[in-house]
Amino acid sequence: MSDHEHHNLGHFDIAIVGGGMVGAALGCACAERGLSLALIDGQPPQRTWPAGQVDLRVSALSRASQRILERLGVWPRMVELGVSPYREMQVWDAVGGAEIHFDSADLGEPDLGHIVENRVTRLALWERLEATSGLASGHSESTHSAPNHSRSSPSARLELLVPAALAALEIDDQQARLRLADQRQLSADLVVGADGRASFVRETLGIGLDAADYAQRAIVAHVEVAHWHRETAWQRFLPTGPLAFLPLADGRCSIVWSADEARAEQLLALDDAGFIAELEVAFDKRLGPILSAGPRAAFPLNRQHARAYVRPRVALVGDAAHGIHPLAGQGVNLGFLDVAALVDAIDHARAKDRSLGSLHILRRYERARRGDNAAMVSAMDLFKRLFGNRNPALVGARTLGIAAAEHLPGVKPLFIRQALGLGKDLPTLARAG
Repeated sequence: MSDHEHHNLGHFDIAIVGGGMVGAALGCACAERGLSLALIDGQPPQRTWPAGQVDLRVSALSRASQRILERLGVWPRMVELGVSPYREMQVWDAVGGAEIHFDSADLGEPDLGHIVENRVTRLALWERLEATSGLASGHSESTHSAPNHSRSSPSARLELLVPAALAALEIDDQQARLRLADQRQLSADLVVGADGRASFVRETLGIGLDAADYAQRAIVAHVEVAHWHRETAWQRFLPTGPLAFLPLADGRCSIVWSADEARAEQLLALDDAGFIAELEVAFDKRLGPILSAGPRAAFPLNRQHARAYVRPRVALVGDAAHGIHPLAGQGVNLGFLDVAALVDAIDHARAKDRSLGSLHILRRYERARRGDNAAMVSAMDLFKRLFGNRNPALVGARTLGIAAAEHLPGVKPLFIRQALGLGKDLPTLARAG
């Protein structure tokens, strides 16, 4: 790579490729540690939106994710922008009729988690990053190519390179070198690929994927229901895929309807009245008639898992490392735990005075996360296959399984603790206390 001073942004401790929720969370944690940081992303966060308009993309944030976001100092801002707690969960099977109910009160917890629009989480994290970098909020749309001298320590610089795209990545023993599409260059001790399912970083390094296409699409929309949702997340397993109604603070529900391709085509082609009629049937009218439905969007469903999370000087986090079926809304929670585990590895490297990009250090992160993520990818896969099957023997087994989980002592609390992220082996940022 040629090295014209004009184009060279210099050397950073960490370069994060991708400033979505996961990349931005990692950026906040690194900036807090006084590391010099470059964050490369294609577009700035959405700053404002009309009152009453809700993002079609929402996530069910677990308690572990909430703790991470609290420790990064962004949770109060998210609450201000709007988060919707859900205190109970009701799951039932359309074919066998079995049902299971989870209640946070059984564990003495205030809620099971929060339904949060993805743009709310991302905006709160970006505002935090901008405050850390000493940039006046609102000027960050432009690309910052000059080092920021407002901090006393030159090493604590933070560059938000937006909009920008990574065009080339080269790794050698000393550093990782990155070239942007506009020809500017930078180098870093560690590059983190937080650039989503079609990760440029992962592809460039030739890291393989174990993947399967579900031949399904998730249809998302917001609906107004006649009865109060009772701050409950509802999920019904249909033979063509699961349907979830997630409670929003304003009384509406965010729906995620996973359906086989043919069924999805059919549903997307309907007018609002037709779609509402199908939705009422699919949902058993659990919350009474559906009064109105907003615009619909759909995205294809698949699962994928990177065969490695790390290479010398490089780590993958979030969707760049793993993508799961959205039936439990857990995807971003795995990404936030990746961030917390990588931060533990970074802290360990600094305590031992090791290079942040050392493979030995990065393997700690991979060991902490790959197995857990693989288990979640497989569990969601199993759920999808188990509940998408009409074989009478399987339906019977499923009904028995749900009934056992509902009535056997100790089983449900275990499920809830797991879903909340109350496990013992959590990375530091996600732990209680």
